[in-house]
Amino acid sequence: MYVDSTTLSATDELLAPVREQLTAMEGRLRESLSGQHQALTAATEHLLDSGGKRVRPAVALLSAGLFAADRDHAVSLAAAVEMLHTATLVHDDLIDRALLRRGIPTLNAKWSPDATVLTGDYLFARAASFAAQTESVRVMNIFAETLMVIVNGEIRQKFANEATLSREGYFQRIHAKTASMFALAAEAGAVLGATSETAIRSMRRYGRETGMAFQIVDDVLDFIGSADRIGKPVGSDLQQGLLTLPALHYIEANPHDPDVAALLNGHQSDRQVRERLLQSIRASDAIEASLAKARDYVASAKSALSAATAGEHLHTLHAIADYVVEREF
Repeated sequence: MYVDSTTLSATDELLAPVREQLTAMEGRLRESLSGQHQALTAATEHLLDSGGKRVRPAVALLSAGLFAADRDHAVSLAAAVEMLHTATLVHDDLIDRALLRRGIPTLNAKWSPDATVLTGDYLFARAASFAAQTESVRVMNIFAETLMVIVNGEIRQKFANEATLSREGYFQRIHAKTASMFALAAEAGAVLGATSETAIRSMRRYGRETGMAFQIVDDVLDFIGSADRIGKPVGSDLQQGLLTLPALHYIEANPHDPDVAALLNGHQSDRQVRERLLQSIRASDAIEASLAKARDYVASAKSALSAATAGEHLHTLHAIADYVVEREF
């Protein structure tokens, strides 16, 4: 999502407790390996410069810090999380044929599909290399399992009939797409420092619930945001025939709306139908109902931290959960 200078300033303040480690992570992300082709170096720089708030790696660093994990291992984990996220975006943009992300040309807007796929593959390998630098087999296992969840979710979405998507299917999809990455960051950070399985499970829950809320808010912004702020056309999910939580709320409440029938019959490319439906969803209670669900997830995320030791890291983890539902509003 595109972020303006005001949001960046607020995020910088929020992540101040791990700013030094985030800076160290950035350095690792931009390192060129011996023999690395200049095209891969240029592509990596382009992707890392294209924005992003680094919330996922910050969660990893905060979780690791909460349990006094080794600083170097924590930075390696953060780099693994951010590089994995970047690699998934490269493939997502290619699959979606997206030419812009955060208002900046995507890699596949500039390169051929095969070069874009290979670059994404290279970034996945770099992410795995960073994960290995944590010197934790368990972290490597969590990393691999998360990647499988993400890819399985993409395949499930590819072969699903989006017109019949249920709420259950929606929540499964956003868990695979977004929440699994937050869960990886929080759980793996705890693994590096915690000895209690209960604490590790609690951190995983915090990450999963925060990630669910994060994606729901992103989906809400697709209806009520502006193109210059979200970095893509408003209503792009509807255009792709993708039914997110606001649309599902509206469809359940208005099953006889002719525009709903048109959408479910495959007329999402009809601009007039799409615009009318967009306005109807905005005017309904679907937006607030979706935000209420996101707030429920945030409350659950924060409750998962109830047994954690008080301090700056815990305070910031709470603040990140709140930020997830407050951003852009």
